Amino acid sequence: MTNFEAYQEYQRIEDYEEDSPPGEEDLLVHVPESLKGKRSYFYYYGQFLFVVTFTTFLVNCVEYDVLFANRAVNHTGQGQNPFERNKVTLPDAIIPSQQCTQRMQDNSWIIFLLIMAATFWIYRLIKVFCNILSYWEIRQFYIKALKIKMDELCNFTWQEVQDRLISLQREQQMCIHKKELTELDIYHRILRFKNYMVAMINKSLLPVHLQLPLLGNVVFLTQGLKYNFELILFWGPGSLFQNKWNLHPKYKRSGNRLELAQKLSRVILLIGLANLLLCPFILVWQVLYAFFSYTEVIRREPGSLGARRWSLYGRLYLRHFNELNHELHGRLGRGYKPTSKYMNSFTSPLLAVLAKNVAFFSGSVLAVLIALTVYDEDVLTVQHILTAITVLGVVITITRSFIPDEHMVWCPEQLLQCVLAHIHYMPDHWRGNANKSETRDEVAQLFQYKAVFILEELLSPIVTPFILIFLLRNKSLEIIDFFRNFTVEVVGVGDICSFAQMDIRRHGNPTWMSDGQTEASVYQQAENGKTELSLMHFTLKNPRWQPPQESSLFISHLKEKVQHDAQGGPSTQLLLSEAPLCTSLHSNESGTGPESLVASVLAHPILTASGLQGRDHRLVPPSSAASAAASVLASLSTSHHAHPSRSRPHVLLPSSVYPETTMYRSDRTVINSMSNSDSHIRSNALHSEFASAEMSLHAIYMHELHQQTSHPQRTSGHWQSPVPMRDLHTNTGIHAHSSHSSNISMPAPAQLGGWKEEEEEDEDNQEINSGSSPTKATPH
Repeated sequence: MTNFEAYQEYQRIEDYEEDSPPGEEDLLVHVPESLKGKRSYFYYYGQFLFVVTFTTFLVNCVEYDVLFANRAVNHTGQGQNPFERNKVTLPDAIIPSQQCTQRMQDNSWIIFLLIMAATFWIYRLIKVFCNILSYWEIRQFYIKALKIKMDELCNFTWQEVQDRLISLQREQQMCIHKKELTELDIYHRILRFKNYMVAMINKSLLPVHLQLPLLGNVVFLTQGLKYNFELILFWGPGSLFQNKWNLHPKYKRSGNRLELAQKLSRVILLIGLANLLLCPFILVWQVLYAFFSYTEVIRREPGSLGARRWSLYGRLYLRHFNELNHELHGRLGRGYKPTSKYMNSFTSPLLAVLAKNVAFFSGSVLAVLIALTVYDEDVLTVQHILTAITVLGVVITITRSFIPDEHMVWCPEQLLQCVLAHIHYMPDHWRGNANKSETRDEVAQLFQYKAVFILEELLSPIVTPFILIFLLRNKSLEIIDFFRNFTVEVVGVGDICSFAQMDIRRHGNPTWMSDGQTEASVYQQAENGKTELSLMHFTLKNPRWQPPQESSLFISHLKEKVQHDAQGGPSTQLLLSEAPLCTSLHSNESGTGPESLVASVLAHPILTASGLQGRDHRLVPPSSAASAAASVLASLSTSHHAHPSRSRPHVLLPSSVYPETTMYRSDRTVINSMSNSDSHIRSNALHSEFASAEMSLHAIYMHELHQQTSHPQRTSGHWQSPVPMRDLHTNTGIHAHSSHSSNISMPAPAQLGGWKEEEEEDEDNQEINSGSSPTKATPH
């Protein structure tokens, strides 16, 4: 798979989250994810029971005066060593069971907490068994109806499961309200509430942006706050939905909107007060859970707190309409490394100097302590010596994270464009401002430190009640209007968010190639091209889906634009020949065919601005990433017409389109040498990779066109024509040969900030000048 190692790294630091509110679990989902959810239920409740039991034991059954040697212990007995009579053992610090039980009975506060914990645990345990029954029904449905055995399920893609479900509907009419189910109908049933959440984040309806003194604009969205949002809106008492698939009819009428807003305001107030009342208990649980979960990890790997993760807000902000969990996780997993490199490219010289000094001083003291310990182990008996060694080790690890790599070259614009290729969404004001700290801070809201995530979860029980009472209540009328205006009923599906229909006419944005095709007002338009990009993503992931007329018109218009722009762009053969170099420039060590193709599109403007020579030793004219992306997308379209019988029409099969390319020929050889089953798995993986790469190209291309439409006065030179790069992050040792021409006017290189390489840069320039002779370019 593409960047499999990066995806594994992303998965290791990612926490499992229950992505659907109660009531959505019994819908048709991919069984492996369901089984993973079942295992997670047992894991979570086992943890809960252990934390409560162990905490109770620590509070009531441990004699801390003996443990801390504040009270002497005298062991007497026949044959007892006199020198060990005062030595404290672990059983000495543990209170006998009868005395421990008596302590708990005498403490009414402990009894009250245990009763509350037991009630909560029993309630959740009942829900676990209900979910197990639901998962068992899904399992039986897969085996008997879809004819998929459990031991073969891991070899099936979601698209194959979906195709069997659509065929089954034609044969047995599972849904009695319509003859056929479409791919979009299935997605709507699974993602009904999730699409509402994505739309409300897109329209800035939920109060997750806070203006705080000294900190400025802060995004705050935690698991607890998200749970309360869903409780209020979708499935809790007094929520807007009367069941799992229908909005209550009274919320669809505008006559009593003020009365409904007041009712919703009261519900929010009550839930906010309930959160405030339960705040101490939830806070204690959060602290205990964080302590037991992360203390050992921090001791073993202090740098793990400096690892990053996609924030909960980032997952909703970056999520397409109708994007399943595994699709989102795969896309964000591919974008993990580029985003990490962009965030790590920002360094502070002052902070780096301070970090080096602190690391030196701490390391010196630690070295002396270790040397003394090696010389005489009695040093370890000195009070707090182990604590000092541990703290010094943690300090050294943390300070090293602030020391930048001396071989790093600061190219934030190119790194941010690599990020865009995978995350697909980027505010307009980021363009040309990638080197500014404000942009980095906004990216950090989507891609937060693990330490920030833990801190926010700890603060969540305190902050959540105030957000509900003082911020969400003020938006009650807006929420009522939102659900009335943007809810539509679909036969066989129920009520869904109208944004999830990806209707260009109703929710398109004129600055995102929807000009003349949309009738949406500013209130009805999705922000940041969400409708257009979601439509392209869903079309590529589901190539057999037949879009409605307005959406088909938009896709056809986009294809025509691609074909037109491809005529002035570089040839696809040239981009493929640059792929190994471009992969190295973007520090993609494990780049596969699709990833290399995207890398070549992103780096082509850089190489042409540097004076790239073609195979005929002529200079390649400068071009933009939009024209390069258009050339590749046009080739994909040509591949579709040349191979109409392929099951994935939007996917470029390299062995058929570019048989002369070495890196693609190896893939074909491997596939031919496999068994039929392995070849099927590899083919599905390759199709998925190229579909993701094609969506990345569409995201780049559509953002370029959006910039040309919304900001025609801006030139793309600052974005597309930066200083030539030898390397973005690693010491690749690749030298670009420059050429001079009087016939082609090169754009002026932009000056890059950050760390400079002084003597080595001069030596490299001399090597380049002496290793290549000027060649005049001939116009093509």
